[in-house]
Amino acid sequence: MEPQLEDAYADVLRRNPGEPEFHQAVAEVFDSLGPVVKKHPELMEYGIMQRLCEPERQIIFRVPWVDDNGQVQINRGFRVQYNSALGPYKGGLRFHPSVNIGIIKFLGFEQIFKNSLTGMPIGGGKGGSDFDPHGKSDAEVMRFCQSFMTELASHIGQYTDVPAGDIGVGAREIGYMFGQYRRITNAYESGVLTGKALLWGGSRARTEATGYGAVIFAESMLKTRGESFDGAKVTVSGSGNVAIYAMQKAQMLGATVQACSDSSGYVYDPNGIDVELIKQVKEVERGRISDYAERRGNGARVVTDGSIWDLPTDVALPCATQNELNGRDAHTLIRNGVKAVSEGANMPSTPDAVAAFRDAKVLFGPGKAANAGGVATSALEMQQNASRDSWTFDYTVQRLTEIMENIHETCLESADKYGRGGDYVFGANVAGFSRVATAMLNQGII
Repeated sequence: MEPQLEDAYADVLRRNPGEPEFHQAVAEVFDSLGPVVKKHPELMEYGIMQRLCEPERQIIFRVPWVDDNGQVQINRGFRVQYNSALGPYKGGLRFHPSVNIGIIKFLGFEQIFKNSLTGMPIGGGKGGSDFDPHGKSDAEVMRFCQSFMTELASHIGQYTDVPAGDIGVGAREIGYMFGQYRRITNAYESGVLTGKALLWGGSRARTEATGYGAVIFAESMLKTRGESFDGAKVTVSGSGNVAIYAMQKAQMLGATVQACSDSSGYVYDPNGIDVELIKQVKEVERGRISDYAERRGNGARVVTDGSIWDLPTDVALPCATQNELNGRDAHTLIRNGVKAVSEGANMPSTPDAVAAFRDAKVLFGPGKAANAGGVATSALEMQQNASRDSWTFDYTVQRLTEIMENIHETCLESADKYGRGGDYVFGANVAGFSRVATAMLNQGII
């Protein structure tokens, strides 16, 4: 890291103690920006680095709700409105017990650059709560969402901040929150939330977008070496929305998806994961990966020890959560001949894993580039809401594909510009940063 950036990073550590994921996200970006700072010293003169690392607004609030037993429960809600230089804040809401301000800041910081890479007019933000929707009744989830939105409503709007879903927040939760927002504001402001149901303003292909996008990005990387998904063995971590549609898209391109996972372990299916069965088990029944193996039969088995990354694979798609793939996993994948890794989750690979992939010249698509398909399609949903329009599934997927291919080319071009050909991490960081930094310089010190 350049000395000037080291000073800025030390200030981040001092001002944000006890937030390791946020520190990791900042360090990963700063490690790429030395050549940019040397070429553009005005970035330091105008405090761009310091301003990028300090959210424009951080909101923390109490969320009281009543469970089905009549007991009062208290959770904590968050919204970090990070950077609006390119457009209204845009980023998901995560409902999970692990959520804290450091997690939200890391996600919001990553979101700035991810959104920038899409080329769409959207800034970066993130939010959520330590509420766990698993095991809750629909009525409990509704009461929580209504309480959460009662506080959040005064801080968002289609020209200010447009939340979406993330882990633990799907169409059900978005629906309850939109209903409460409409009740509070007495306005049908479709563009205030994305990830809505099709019947009332949602976008076709939004459900599929993040998973599809990660595979499209991986396919673009593979093409640079004359490879493709056709006939490839693919391993996907997770079994939520992103993982399911990454598996679906990989299979559409001719791959065999041999494994996926949840918090209880992973299922190995040598004949290829039955995506429709996984969708039934995980999305409809909200069951466990073991339920899939039991009903699938046909050689499928659950593994509860070891790592999903121990399986030999051609393409790895980490689609679960942050820091799920570590250095040991990376070296195992490399020894087993992995060709490409495309991050469907946010920062799922630890720094030592990323370093191992880069040193081994494995094609590596970082999350801020590879999983930008979800937010890109959210921005397309915003366009449709603004024009009171609705696009076909095929047209939306076409737009998504164009955006992901453009992100891939942008990363390559930025890396080549600084003599780092083929380094997608460097290219994504520099390209995403440059657009935001230029907008911040143009708009003055605010």
